[in-house]
Amino acid sequence: MKLIQYSARRLACKALISMMTLAALQAPAAHAEELLIWSAGAVKAAMIELVPSYQTSTGNTVKVEYAPVGTLMKRLSDGGKPDVVILSQDVSAEAEKLGWTAPAASTPIANVGIGIAIREGAPEPDISSADALRTTLLNAKSITYIDPTKGTSGKHFVQVLEQLGIAQQMKAKTTLGESGYVVEPVARGEVELGLQQITEILPVKGVKLLGPLPPPFQKTTTYTIAVASSARSVLAAQNFKQYILSPASLAVFRNKGFSIPLQ
Repeated sequence: MKLIQYSARRLACKALISMMTLAALQAPAAHAEELLIWSAGAVKAAMIELVPSYQTSTGNTVKVEYAPVGTLMKRLSDGGKPDVVILSQDVSAEAEKLGWTAPAASTPIANVGIGIAIREGAPEPDISSADALRTTLLNAKSITYIDPTKGTSGKHFVQVLEQLGIAQQMKAKTTLGESGYVVEPVARGEVELGLQQITEILPVKGVKLLGPLPPPFQKTTTYTIAVASSARSVLAAQNFKQYILSPASLAVFRNKGFSIPLQ
């Protein structure tokens, strides 16, 4: 009987501690913290909506710096000290190995594929198969995508061009973007086709998502969030991470064009 009572008290104590910890994370901080988030540009549309609500509910100040993943990795290697990083999963293991994030600290947020954009009102060429994609690319007068040394979609697309056997033919009519929404020149009528992560196409006014790359050439990227080893306040950084991974926040990611992996 005493053993049962003791076990019940232990369970009740653990439950109380868990509730107090959760309440502490959700409550506004007694001393507001400042957080520096380094984030891949593909999640910008969701983050713009989520960050103000987080700041209001916690009192913490959040600064988000968006850049292609390759640029973020270079900044980390140069000794940059963010509090939280949002990277593509294919480099998050490297960030952990190099000590920029804690072991097993990266958690998947959401997935997104690569798409092709055209100007609103422009004719819609076929990209539904390998042959159709090849023909459309060869017929295009100009195309833009992120510099493959900096961005995930650009790095993948140069491989697609090699697979299609048209890498050399495309060079003369290609403009490489440095960062941000590289399909914006398509909206201005300066470039005919733009290629980028779908979540970086949808927010751009004046363009239309022609469609995703066909299955043989598609690449689905998973973006992850991790507390950086350089975090000034691990508690505040962890609090922000939990906020981004909450069901309400993941619903925002879904509304911006992401799919949500099973947690």
